[in-house]
Amino acid sequence: MSAARTLDPVADTPATVTPALPSQRGGRARRSLLVHATQLAIVVVVLGAWQGLTANGTLDPLLYGRPTGVVSRLDTWITQGTAIGSLGAQVAATLEEALIGFVIGTALGIVFGIALGRIPFLAAVFAPFIKVLNAIPRIVLGSIFVLILGLGLSSKILLVIVLVFFGVFFNAFQGVREVDRNFIANAAILGASKWQVTRQVILPSAFTWIIASLHVSFGFALIGAIVGEFLGAQRGLGYLIKNAQGSLDANGVWAAMLIMAIVALLAEFLITRLENRVLRWRPSQLNDAASAL
Repeated sequence: MSAARTLDPVADTPATVTPALPSQRGGRARRSLLVHATQLAIVVVVLGAWQGLTANGTLDPLLYGRPTGVVSRLDTWITQGTAIGSLGAQVAATLEEALIGFVIGTALGIVFGIALGRIPFLAAVFAPFIKVLNAIPRIVLGSIFVLILGLGLSSKILLVIVLVFFGVFFNAFQGVREVDRNFIANAAILGASKWQVTRQVILPSAFTWIIASLHVSFGFALIGAIVGEFLGAQRGLGYLIKNAQGSLDANGVWAAMLIMAIVALLAEFLITRLENRVLRWRPSQLNDAASAL
């Protein structure tokens, strides 16, 4: 048996899957239906109260907007475009900044997290620098990036990278530190090289931590793109919100925020699918709990 085969915990561990009983499947279906019905009821109550309070004058529609006004603004943006161009162009600009920064920030966070987690000397050298950088309010860096790099794509991407990097880095670093040392010792006894130990023992064990960080990190990526556009841009959802705010268009602000929420929920769905696929070896209870969040 080769070393690669011996050291692959996923391949060598037999998966024991207990099929769900019909009563269990029915119970899960009823619970899922109840959860979705409760969620829908909460949305209806909140939107109904919002619409009612603005209709009777308790809340000023000029300041708070109203659900029907948000729908009307979205319809206008979709059919006629926004004041700064088509709605699709604004969404695409923000997504481009968020996705590029998210991919680069995640890659850097994983590489540096694993490297510093595996090499104590590097961790000791870079620890004070990382602590100082982490202590700086990273949103404030957006203004510096805009001054240095201008209003283009680069300043937004750099802000997104900075926001994403630290969340992924600390999770990857902690995931490496939490790996059972007996696994590492056993792999070394079997003759595995450091690269084999990292690839076949460290990475699979730390992957749960890394994937978990992606849920929060993509939210930070969207925040970085929006804030960067708000500080200085020529297009994007953040620039659209800034324009709506400047013209006292509360409905426009809420409409842009709704689009952001839809994008974030779609990204969360895709990350959860990735998590369930990559970490399918986890017990079913953990998979169910992760899917519920």
